[in-house]
Amino acid sequence: MKIIRFLFGYSRWRVTLAVLGSVVAGLGNVGLVALINFALGPHGYPLGLLAAAFVGLALLLTVGRAISSLILTGLTQNAVLDMRMQMSRKILTAPLRQLEELGAPRLMATLNGDISSIINGLLTFPNLCLQVTMLVGCLAYLIWLSWVLFLGVTAFLVVGVTSYMLGQRIARRYLSEAREQHDVLFKHFRAMTEGAKELKLHRRRRETFFDHALRPTAVTLRQLVVRSNLVFTAAGSWGQLLFYMLIGFVLLGVPAIRPVAPSVTVGYVFIILYISVILEVLLASVPALTTADVALRKVESLGLTLTAQGGDGSEARAGVERQHWESVELSQVQHTYFREREDSYFMLGPVDLTLRPGLLTFITGGNGSGKTTLAKLLTGLYMPQGGRILLDGEPVTEENVETYRQLFSCVFSDFYLFDSLLGLEGAGLDEKAGDYLRKLQLDHKVGVREGSLSTTDLSQGQRKRLALLTAYLEDRPIYLFDEWAADQDPLFKDFFYLQILPELRSRGKAVVVITHDDRYYHLADQLLKLDEGKLAVSADLGVGDLQATLLTS
Repeated sequence: MKIIRFLFGYSRWRVTLAVLGSVVAGLGNVGLVALINFALGPHGYPLGLLAAAFVGLALLLTVGRAISSLILTGLTQNAVLDMRMQMSRKILTAPLRQLEELGAPRLMATLNGDISSIINGLLTFPNLCLQVTMLVGCLAYLIWLSWVLFLGVTAFLVVGVTSYMLGQRIARRYLSEAREQHDVLFKHFRAMTEGAKELKLHRRRRETFFDHALRPTAVTLRQLVVRSNLVFTAAGSWGQLLFYMLIGFVLLGVPAIRPVAPSVTVGYVFIILYISVILEVLLASVPALTTADVALRKVESLGLTLTAQGGDGSEARAGVERQHWESVELSQVQHTYFREREDSYFMLGPVDLTLRPGLLTFITGGNGSGKTTLAKLLTGLYMPQGGRILLDGEPVTEENVETYRQLFSCVFSDFYLFDSLLGLEGAGLDEKAGDYLRKLQLDHKVGVREGSLSTTDLSQGQRKRLALLTAYLEDRPIYLFDEWAADQDPLFKDFFYLQILPELRSRGKAVVVITHDDRYYHLADQLLKLDEGKLAVSADLGVGDLQATLLTS
């Protein structure tokens, strides 16, 4: 199984040591069984000697099992921790476009469900090693009792194991399909929680979502899981039936074919019953191991997908923030991607745009015209598929894009608000943040202590002001605001356009604003209007030139 190869590949010597501990425990267990079988028959050994052997074997079993369990438990937890961190690192360094194509439901299902399945599978490994060792020891003991009788027993075991493996292969296919359905179900759960308001306001939408999306996916998942468990159960029941037939063969069939000593017959029946318990434990662990194996393949598949296009280099080439720059230029920049809703490809560009310190740029256009895509290209979150981005005349490439990104402080329309000022440090951070909170009229709702925000449970407009606080504190050369004023009341719209933007410009910051507020267009130094990804207006603006420029669009 891949899950076992993964564990050996993680730390071969520690796994080997743990397996040796399981072997010692298994041999001790088999020795106890053999000693009990021996003690029940006629013998001439003193009871004291048998008792000493019994205690020694019991200690051997206990110590070996404890050592194996402790080593493997620590090893599996370390392996899971490393897997989580590696997957998180890959997500953090993967290209944004790739993450968007994978989707949050798939990523979250992998980080949560798959990792948990792997943990459950790995935790069964110590007991698996012990049971396998006991099984091998019991078979060796049967050979010692009668190798001829063992040949007949082996035939039964081969039939049982082969039929079970066939059923396990069928069950594995069901589990793989169930894992895919789990991704879809997670997506529906997310839609149900994030779209709760829309679903509550529209009864037919809610019923359609439940009856034709959520319920069918959940039912399909249940059917696949039930089928896999049904196959496992059927295979296990068939194995138990074979054992009963085997015991009947030893008790009734063998004596009819050739005479066997009663002690051998009793020993065989005793060991076969013991083996049946061992195999029951082993077979019970197979579903968990199979699920873990499927989950591991899913995790590795996602990891390969994340690295297929290469990371953005941020891990290997940490960006260095720079304050001195002369220009950022987009030259014939193009970007194409697939839009699922329209079932068509969208192309932005070619776009030419130049930013300089102290320049205020407005980007406007209808919904779906490419404004946010242009913002992601401008900030280096997307790499252009055509054209170039130039920083002070030097091309921005995969090798230096991380440094380029450090020029920007952004508040996107779908921003995420962290509950602390991550990445910001320095003396007086709390006091500076408090000053900005008062300026943004949030000091009565939010406090800052040691860089942590007291709350983020605010209205959308207040949350955007809180996001603006982080941008202020970053104090980077270029600011980008994506529809920041859309959720603000008229007072704060004026505050944003008439105070915040002029202040940033006066400090030598280049400011890019995506906006539909045409009553403030006269404040911009240049206006860029997009229409279906194409540049409709690109001009330097003065207050007196605004009307003429808009008439040409």
